[in-house]
Amino acid sequence: MRVIGAGEEFLTKIKNGDDAAVDGFTGKVYVNPDEETLKKMLEKQKKDTEQKKLLGTLKGKENITKDGRKIKIYANIGGLADIGAALMNDAGGIGLFRSEFLYLESSRFPSEELQFQSYKKVLESMAGRKVIIRTLDICADKRVDYFNLDEEENPALGYRAIRICLTQPEIFKSQLRALYRASVYGNLGIMFPMITSVKEVEDIQKIIAEVKSELDSEKLAYSDSVEFGIMIETPAAAIISDRLAPLVDFFSIGTNDLTQYTLAADRQNPKVEPFCDTHHDAILRLIAMSAKNAHENGAWIGICGELAADTALTESFLRMGIDELSVSPPFVLKVRAAVRDIDLRK
Repeated sequence: MRVIGAGEEFLTKIKNGDDAAVDGFTGKVYVNPDEETLKKMLEKQKKDTEQKKLLGTLKGKENITKDGRKIKIYANIGGLADIGAALMNDAGGIGLFRSEFLYLESSRFPSEELQFQSYKKVLESMAGRKVIIRTLDICADKRVDYFNLDEEENPALGYRAIRICLTQPEIFKSQLRALYRASVYGNLGIMFPMITSVKEVEDIQKIIAEVKSELDSEKLAYSDSVEFGIMIETPAAAIISDRLAPLVDFFSIGTNDLTQYTLAADRQNPKVEPFCDTHHDAILRLIAMSAKNAHENGAWIGICGELAADTALTESFLRMGIDELSVSPPFVLKVRAAVRDIDLRK
């Protein structure tokens, strides 16, 4: 287990050889815990084990509310090594495959062939279940030296994600070629991060058309049923979601970034964490607005940020019309249990 954001002061309170207990529910670390604290932690551990056994009985069952509404529950994964966890936890598909791991783990730009083999593997491993792959999403705070990105005071608001892809099309086209070549091996959706305008979506579509034309001329096969989606993670995208929805097959709400941009609260800064209310009405209104505009224009909508696993909001999301929830693999069955306990007729 890893704890982050504890602060430098914490390091002065712990030394080699100390015993420590980590509360995985709260993130609190107890250094040299007394008997009473240790007893409480062991009780929590026992209850968690029992809960996991109970959730295990839900494997193979449908994600369906008491009134009969079916919901897709997918898994977020950070690379090929996480596919097993998604399958073990009975995820219906992959709602977010973070493709940047290929770039972060390489000392140079990954070749089209390397990317193709990775995408092919995840598609084949999921055996026809939906796999949604997010295109490259890096910025100055994810150091990839060979990108030669400048230092930025505000990397989250800077040159990142789709902005890099649209201004360095040779990088973007290599990834898109690999994705479309791999598409014949499974059920692929591609989604594009950090969208703020209609023009960005139209520019992406033009580059995709170029990629398909190239593949056709090279007689390389690709699927005609690849779904095209965008992430709603900026307030701009949510506000103009009525204009974006007709251009796409689906939206995926990235609640982590949507929260930080909406509340002007840097999620990398622990000092502003108390001001980062993930249940803030502004965030929920933006999600509801996006869901309404998606459905009115024939698109479906999911959530792939951390809020998707917040079962205190599951019913609210379903009432908004959210079609899919994508969570870390260990939360798949927990969210399934919540969905199956909801009656939307009430």
